[in-house]
Amino acid sequence: MVRLLGPAEIRDLAARLGIRPTKTLGQNFMHDANTVRRIVREARLSATDVVLEVGPGLGSLTLALLAEAAHVHAVEIDPVLAAALPATVATHAPERADRLTVHRQDALHLTAEQVTPPPTALVANLPYNVAVPVVLHLLAELPGLTRGLVLVQLEVAQRLTAPPGSTVYGAPTAKLAWYAEARLVGRVPPTVFWPVPRVESGLVAFHRRPAPVTDVDRAEVFAVIDAAFAQRRKTLRSALAAWAGSPVAAEAVLTRAGVDPTARGEQMDIATFARIARAGRDRGGPAGIVTA
Repeated sequence: MVRLLGPAEIRDLAARLGIRPTKTLGQNFMHDANTVRRIVREARLSATDVVLEVGPGLGSLTLALLAEAAHVHAVEIDPVLAAALPATVATHAPERADRLTVHRQDALHLTAEQVTPPPTALVANLPYNVAVPVVLHLLAELPGLTRGLVLVQLEVAQRLTAPPGSTVYGAPTAKLAWYAEARLVGRVPPTVFWPVPRVESGLVAFHRRPAPVTDVDRAEVFAVIDAAFAQRRKTLRSALAAWAGSPVAAEAVLTRAGVDPTARGEQMDIATFARIARAGRDRGGPAGIVTA
């Protein structure tokens, strides 16, 4: 069994490396072995899975992932942490050290060509400040990523998994639904981290599914989503006015898509947003730009 890092080892390792956790990089290091095991258990990994871990930090979760997966790609933006991770693995799990590849870079710039073998699962304790864009970027860039389990701020977890009509349903929810079905699988208390954050965390599991059946591309659909949620609680007729050219044009597009112009964006599922984008193209409407 792989020996995981405990609270004392986390602090000792950070001290030896001269690491002081920063809010800028969203660094909150997990030190509770039971939580680490829970994450790996909920991820339901197989021995053939190739895992992508973003923000491995000092390596608590990395060690547990290496015990279950065929390979782990660890993407770390902090150069000191990236350089130290192989040594930590060599110390605690030497027989699995060859299963690890460390990528010293920003996950938002990761490309498919940089990760071989290609990842099949994303399992990560994501920095709070970039969690949503990272998940959306990786799903867009890595088609072989079929599922994932990510630990994020609870508020973000609730937003990502909210159903249409919920008060927290928004652009991130709709965009994630383009790629995958997501659900909240549990909460994680602040006390399992060092330093202790001021907020609770949530575990979000997702499974990739086919995109909505449509002949418009993702960029066009995401442009509609961005416009619909730019001013929350506005009717779609008003919210889509700039995107369509005018309130009258927006109403015409919505009517053609079979959508009530007085409805609001938070009531629409991803298939409906795709229909609106298709109706906008019928009138020569704008093609959007992907913002995720």
